[in-house]
Amino acid sequence: MADQNEKILHRLLQQDGNSICADCDSINLEWASYNIGIFLCTRCCAVHRSMGAHISKVKHLKLDKWEDSQIQRMIEVGNKVARLKYENRVPACYRRPKENDPQVLIEQWIRAKYERLEFCMIERPSYTSGRMEGFLMKRGKEDSRYQPRKFILSGLQDTLRYYVKEKREPKAILRISELNVVYAPSKIGNPNSLQLTFMKEGTTRHIYVYHDDPEVINNWYMAIRCAKLHRLQIAFPSASESDLVDLLTHDFTREGWLLKTGPRATDSYKRRWFTLDDRKLMYHDDQLDAHPKGEIFLGNQLDGYSVRIGAPPGAKDQGFSFTLFTPERVYNMSSHSEQDRDEWIAAIQTVLERPLSPQDNSISARLIRKRGGTNPKSIFTGSFVNRDAT
Repeated sequence: MADQNEKILHRLLQQDGNSICADCDSINLEWASYNIGIFLCTRCCAVHRSMGAHISKVKHLKLDKWEDSQIQRMIEVGNKVARLKYENRVPACYRRPKENDPQVLIEQWIRAKYERLEFCMIERPSYTSGRMEGFLMKRGKEDSRYQPRKFILSGLQDTLRYYVKEKREPKAILRISELNVVYAPSKIGNPNSLQLTFMKEGTTRHIYVYHDDPEVINNWYMAIRCAKLHRLQIAFPSASESDLVDLLTHDFTREGWLLKTGPRATDSYKRRWFTLDDRKLMYHDDQLDAHPKGEIFLGNQLDGYSVRIGAPPGAKDQGFSFTLFTPERVYNMSSHSEQDRDEWIAAIQTVLERPLSPQDNSISARLIRKRGGTNPKSIFTGSFVNRDAT
């Protein structure tokens, strides 16, 4: 009978919807929740197990013994039927996680579905209301200390304000429509953390926050997305919802440490934290800097932008060097390994091959840099345009 049940499970895995994890779409299925009736990957199974057997009862597909009643439950439900129930009212602005997404996103998605039954209820989650307020631990702009700051989000006013002291004027007012937010657990060292990125006075500004409660930080992330979607729907009433959802937030394409020289071939290499954010390649002294030390626009390869292996003539080759060519300057960089260098080149090349969008023009005029430490000047002149994706 055990062999027969194993064959039934194998057959069920071939059915439509059962070949991927019910929660993250991974194809590596080894587990199942037999009371819910779904197939799972190992990572999502760990979250199910942490919720307790009163919520989800899990078994390994091959290593555990299956009862006939448990097999019958899997036959009756399966991933497609379960999703119709537990994902019935997922807000359009909610980011559905994939297998390599941050742990807090995956965990809160699973808990929202099966523990809180968030998407089964008629009442919409609070983060879709367009207003949210509460305290987050925020990193100081000039130091590394985190202090509690009150944040107030207003979708109606298109603002996210934060206060040093509640009864005084806000320390800063950010426009939600120009704000990008990403999970930043590895950078901040807290699993429940976010990085807010926006433009201020011609340069990029980063704000780092966290909260001890993973549900709270996830709700802030979703609240920003929901507020952005509402404004986009008003601005572009004829656009499809799926197209607008793609514009809400985006993760950085790539981040990591690289060595970089100055503008002269004889300049020494210095270690910098690089962030590839759509068409912006930013570099920082430290990965938690409030502002990048420099920002490089990545235009189209037909306009004089290219990236190649090796150092330019006259420059020292560090072993895993590569060179970025722009109309204004040549950038010499070096990675710690051949694989890392090749991955950076591939990521940058993908951007250079992509045609410029109409949105690039509106952002290019806002991005400036200072020359000689005094006069601000637009980085881009002539026909070159850029985009700071926020």
